[in-house]
Formats: sequence, structure tokens, C-alpha cells
Amino acid sequence: MFNSNTIFSRIMGIEAVRRQSIVSLISSIGLTFFGFLSTMYFAHAVGASVLGAYFLFMCYYGIVSMVTDGGFGGAAAKRISEGEEQNEYLSAFFMVRTLFVVVAIVALIASRSFFVDLDTSGAFIWLLVALILSIFSGVSYGVAGCGKMGIRGSCNFIGEVSRILVQVVAIFWGFGVAGLAGGFVAGMLTAAIIEWRFLDLHLVRFGWKHIKSLSTFSFWFFLSSSGVMLYSYSDTVMIGYFLGNASVGVYRVIFQFTSVAVLISTALVTTLWPRVSRWGKVGEIGFVEKSLSRAFSYSLLFAVPILIGGILLGDRLLYYFYGAEFAQGYPVLVILLIAQIINIFQQFFLSYLSALDRQKSAFKVTAVSATANVILNFILIPIIGIVGAAVATSVTLMLNAVLGRQELLKIITTRVEKSTLLNILKASSGMALFVMGYRLFVPLSNVWLTLVPVILGGALYGVLMLKLDSKIYNELKVLMTQMNLSLPYLI
Repeated sequence: MFNSNTIFSRIMGIEAVRRQSIVSLISSIGLTFFGFLSTMYFAHAVGASVLGAYFLFMCYYGIVSMVTDGGFGGAAAKRISEGEEQNEYLSAFFMVRTLFVVVAIVALIASRSFFVDLDTSGAFIWLLVALILSIFSGVSYGVAGCGKMGIRGSCNFIGEVSRILVQVVAIFWGFGVAGLAGGFVAGMLTAAIIEWRFLDLHLVRFGWKHIKSLSTFSFWFFLSSSGVMLYSYSDTVMIGYFLGNASVGVYRVIFQFTSVAVLISTALVTTLWPRVSRWGKVGEIGFVEKSLSRAFSYSLLFAVPILIGGILLGDRLLYYFYGAEFAQGYPVLVILLIAQIINIFQQFFLSYLSALDRQKSAFKVTAVSATANVILNFILIPIIGIVGAAVATSVTLMLNAVLGRQELLKIITTRVEKSTLLNILKASSGMALFVMGYRLFVPLSNVWLTLVPVILGGALYGVLMLKLDSKIYNELKVLMTQMNLSLPYLI
């Protein structure tokens, strides 16, 4: 009989890092699944143009939110994670964030005439509301700093599901871009309310020294975050400027589709950051190096077969999932899948630099990469369209990864587990042969025939990996044992 208390106790019996990684991964998988389904519905219901307008709204919010955060959010999480005067640092952060948001809202209202597209679609008001709520959603940094990444991931999951549900209803009733923006705000509010319930810290009086301490860290954090924002949003802004909302919609939908390749790396980055911060503080460099090596292995374990599967089946999946308008972006899909493999490495390099209090180094890396990204987008998008944006993203991520590794090597040793990587490539090759054989003999004439090689190919890859890599098999076996479950004998 189903017993939620038994399941919960089994999960809590897992070692902390593994448990929080699993919770974060499950949340990411769930969000990706619901996100894919909702985006498919939006693509068929309103088309690429409306989706493009919504993605531009998200882009504007991301940029303004970055400015209003000023790097103080990451600084607060870092200082809180160090375990000293946590309440004071959280309070100082909220005061600074509130001040920045008020200034930003006044500036936006004063320049409202420049945001014609947002205003006519009804999204401008929602942008202001989202900024106000971002003050309260800053509680997430406090939760992260306390190391409660499982709670943070769960709240993020609930908030995202709430966003999707409201957006689906809004699109069904014909609210268009304003409905999508309103759903985003609803999700923010839901997550913030729940996170406040689990925050052990509280607002207290703080001194100038706390603001000064946050400022010292936030300066480089803000600059490096600005670089990340530039190469995250410059392509979207320039596509909208040169090509229009429909092209933005196609590009961003495909980008979302490829993001499944970094589910594990994103979950691990989120979980490991506060722990790496603590290990760095107490000088446990061995733990830092080992965690990075294993993180690479588990991330590539998921990403490599997705890359191969996307190359072999991506054209049909785009057509059936989103429509002919999006299927034309298959070349972009291939390029962005390769970019996501590179993204795994740059993600960890920059995250570990940040956690090890090397924000100045992280800024140097992102400053060069962001500048290159803006220049490449400006040159390539007018010439080869959204393919140019994908190429610019790939080159930028590669540059970021190379420079980030160089900086990180000054602190720790970085290595990839070659045996596990070789096993991943072997298992992926076996999966690829199966999928190619399937396509050779079975025409992919509908979505169900297209999903068959996805499911069977994934199952074959999983079995091959467990047979080839005893380390992964044994770690999974330990995990299952901690939950009082059994794993079939495969090797």
C-alpha cells in the first residue's frame, strides 16, 4: 500500500548531497516535462510570434532584475553559507534590494514610451508587478545560503507548475502575451510564499559593515552576472530587432528544447554551490576536486546521449511537438545541442569560481565572453539569421569554458574521469546504431512512431551504461540500498 511517510523517510535516509541532488533533479525533470507540454500547447495555440513577444518580456525582466539585484543576492547567499551573522546579512540584502527596485520602477515608468511592444501587449504593467515581487522572492537566496537546496528546488518546482497552469488557462481564454506574463508573476508569488515558511532566518538590525561586506563580494558577482546576462539575452534582443518576434519564438523554443541536456548539471550546480563554498572556507580542497570530477561524469552521462538522439531524431520531434514553423530550425537544434555539452563545463567552472570566492576571476572570464557574444550576434544574425545566434552562443560558451578552466586551475585541479567518459561514448554509440537502424526500416510518419526509438534507445543506453561502468552501477546500488530498494543484477 502507498505510504507517503515511508517514502519520505527513505529519501531522508540518503546522504545529504545525494538527497538534495535527487530532489533538485526530480524537480528539474518535472519542470521540463510540464514546460515542454505547455510550450507545445502554446506553439500550436498562439504560434511563434506571441511566444516571441513573451520571451522578450522575460528578457527585459531578466535584464532589469539583474540590475536591481546588483549582485547582492549571490553575495548574501555566499555570506550566509559561511555561517556567520546570517540574519544580519539577509536583512542588509533585503534593504538594498528594495532600494534598487524602487529606483528601477521609477525609471521604467518615466521611460514607458520607449517600451511600445510591451505596453501595447499589456505586459508592461506585469513587468512592474514582477519587479515588486522580486523583492520578496529574494528569500530564495536565504534558503540557498542555509544549504536547503532541496527546499529551494521543491519551491521552485511548485512555483513553476503554478506559472504553467495559470498560463495555460490564460491562453485558453485568449489573453495572449499578457496572460503568459501574468502566469509568470503568479508562479513567482507562489514560490516566495512557500519559501518564507521554510526560512529559519529573520530580519534584524544590521550595520554598515554588513552592507560593506556584501558590496565587496557583490561587485564582482554583479559584473560576472552581467556578462552571463549579456550572452544569455543579447541573442534574443538582436533576433527581435533584426528578424522579429516570430524568429525569437522559434529560437527560444528550440533553446528550451535543448536545455534538457543540462538537467543534471543544473541540479548539481544548485546543490553543490553552498557546499563548495563551505569546503573552500575550511580548506577541504580534496572534496572540492572530487565533487567537480564526479559532477562532470554525471552531467555527461545524461547530455551525450541526448546530443546523439537529437541529431538523429530532432527534425521529426520538432515537427510533431511544435509544428512545421519550428521544424525549420533543425540546424539550430543541432548547434545548440553541441553548445549545451560545452555549457556543462563552463557552468561548473564559473560556479566553482564563485563558490571559492573568486568573483574577480569569474568577471574577467565573462567580460571577454560577453563582449565576443555581442559582436558575433551583431555580425552573424543579419547574415544567417537564428543559425548565426546559435553559432555565437556555441563560440561564446566555448570561450567561457576555456577561460574559466584556466582561472580555476590556479586554485584546484580539474579532471574528467576518462573511464566513465569512454563508457558513456560506448553506450551512446550502441544507442545510435539502434536508432539509425530503426529510422532505416520504419518511416517516422507520426509522433508515436517517433517516440518509440526515443524510449527504446534511452532504455538500451541505460542498460549498457550499467553493464559497462561498475562505478556508476555501485553508486546507484548504494543509493537504492539507502532507500531500502533493490537494483537488478546487471554485471
